[in-house]
Amino acid sequence: MSRTEPDVGVIIPAHNAELTIGRAISSALREPECSEVIVVVDGATDGTAAAARAGDDGSGRLKVIELQESGGPAQARNRALAESRAAWVCPLDSDDYFLPGRLGRMRAETGYCDFVGDDLLRVIEGRPHCAAHAMIGERFRLPMCLSFETFVLANISRPNLPRAELGFLKPLIRRGFLDTHALAYDPKLRLGEDFVLYATALALGAKFKILPPCGYVAVERAASISGSHGATELRALVSASRQMEALKLTPDERQALREHRAHVAAKLALREFLDAKRAAGLRGAAAVLARSPAAAAYIVSTIASDVIRRRATPRPPAPQAAAA
Repeated sequence: MSRTEPDVGVIIPAHNAELTIGRAISSALREPECSEVIVVVDGATDGTAAAARAGDDGSGRLKVIELQESGGPAQARNRALAESRAAWVCPLDSDDYFLPGRLGRMRAETGYCDFVGDDLLRVIEGRPHCAAHAMIGERFRLPMCLSFETFVLANISRPNLPRAELGFLKPLIRRGFLDTHALAYDPKLRLGEDFVLYATALALGAKFKILPPCGYVAVERAASISGSHGATELRALVSASRQMEALKLTPDERQALREHRAHVAAKLALREFLDAKRAAGLRGAAAVLARSPAAAAYIVSTIASDVIRRRATPRPPAPQAAAA
């Protein structure tokens, strides 16, 4: 097979992404290996669908599907998977984009692999000309082949370190592996659906290689703990983690999964603490700490780090009073 034979389907879930969806589509369509781009407009209330159709390059490779109600990125990706006919599929978020040549560099490395990912290049929203920084950086020596245990433990974020969880990866995925194992994204999840899919695949024997950056640009948005994921999404991820214990795992793999689940549970306790404080003040927040003692240290340290970060962020100068 020629390295440039178009056999990669790019799947893009899009919800209220009218400002960025065109960039994502054009970056995929310019890749010679791309045989199709399937955009699933997930209950958007803006002009996402029209902006997506405007990105058509006339090659017949773009398909736009509109869903009237939002079911979340997992359901949107599953719809795209159902429509795709490509031998390889590659997820792309609607606000991210490929640099030229990414798919070719990755497709050349597939070989025996079922998943081939690359280190993401992160840029800050609103600062497109600033230098991109690699997500994984020096944390791992690349290229590398992933094990279940390494992958799961690498998805535990560390205090005072940039987020570098491997669940953010957007790999090429061999369609045959998904079909053989009847795998898809968990439609109940709106958070961690990538993590659960990749971990399940690894438990089932998938060969997953990670390369140095090949050209996936992830646009990072300013966020704080107050804007983090909601309790409902975190509870669903904890539940999905428990269900994964039914997979055939070694004792070390099972322990890694439980460590990750404890980390997610601590994030859930933090979310409940903030929600209770907002609704019922310090007394309500204290009640959360009382029933989640194992998460108390995480809650306190995360809030302290967030306060320090916000205080260290320069504030814009106050407007000058007009001269009399």
